[in-house]
Amino acid sequence: MTATETGSAAATGTFAPRPGAAPLPRMIRAQAALETRMLLRNGEQLLLTVVIPTLLLVLFSAVDIIEVPTDTAGGAGSSVDFLAPGILALAVMSTAFTGQAIATGFERRYGVLKRLAVSPLPRWGLMTAKTCAVLVTEVLQIALLTAVALALGWSPHGNPVSVVLLLLLGTAAFSGLGLLMAGTLKAEATLAAANLVFLLLLVGGGVIVPLTKFPEAAQSVLGLLPIAALSDGLRDVLQHGAGIPWQNLGILAVWAVLGLGAAARFFRWE
Repeated sequence: MTATETGSAAATGTFAPRPGAAPLPRMIRAQAALETRMLLRNGEQLLLTVVIPTLLLVLFSAVDIIEVPTDTAGGAGSSVDFLAPGILALAVMSTAFTGQAIATGFERRYGVLKRLAVSPLPRWGLMTAKTCAVLVTEVLQIALLTAVALALGWSPHGNPVSVVLLLLLGTAAFSGLGLLMAGTLKAEATLAAANLVFLLLLVGGGVIVPLTKFPEAAQSVLGLLPIAALSDGLRDVLQHGAGIPWQNLGILAVWAVLGLGAAARFFRWE
């Protein structure tokens, strides 16, 4: 191109390559990949999402600490058959709720979300990328925990479609609650509250301790919690070979609608 042609192109605003934002799917994929790498490189998050669930599964399967409910045939149930579904539910909660709430809360505090909100990537695209990162992490978690449980003698049953529905609705419910907490509380308060809720639901959500060990009045309340609905639903399918657990799916759907709706309404980016 001659000097005259270059000047003419500059005068008419023609550039190569043409400036502008990348296509939306590419931006979401790039942000999701970044979110996943950041999540997997965070030692504290790995402890919460991978190490603790794995240790709980191995410890309580190997040591006779809890009294496992009887199976459908009336015999003594296997520890790992009872624990594995609950630990899978715990893994979903640790990633979609606790880990996401803490990470998003500190991103909000340090102004990361404020800067990303004015980028070409729309806000809903950022939340979609975060959700994709959560799903990728959960797939890795479930693969690892399933391998460990199978090595410990786990024999799962049931319809895989029911399992996928439970996991997806559980992820949606916990994601909504985690984003609501991260978008309304200060980062330090989110850190404390998310870890406290994790510990409370670990004990009272039917993950390790059966809900039947609690008073009857408490059982009816605890059974409405998302972690209880997810763990009981997974246990019904994977341990007892039940069909689609409509009641548990309904509870998770209600929590998902309420949590995501409240997060969309009250989330503050600054």
